[in-house]
Amino acid sequence: MGDYMDLPDFMLKPGKMVRLPDPKSVSYTHEMLTLCLDLGVEALYLLRPQEMELIKQSEILFNEYQIKIVAGVNEI
Repeated sequence: MGDYMDLPDFMLKPGKMVRLPDPKSVSYTHEMLTLCLDLGVEALYLLRPQEMELIKQSEILFNEYQIKIVAGVNEI
């Protein structure tokens, strides 16, 4: 689990959550793909519209690395 919003240290230190790249970054998709590959992520659950819009544009790239994109809370 992770978020790009500010997370308190007590949530990050145990390693249960990670700080995600900010969708406002010009290299957001690249940063997110790199993070997914580094952490061995197999499915990326997108909950915010801004994240969905950016990642959906690169869904083919994520699929090449066998990373499933799941957008919207109804699909979870």
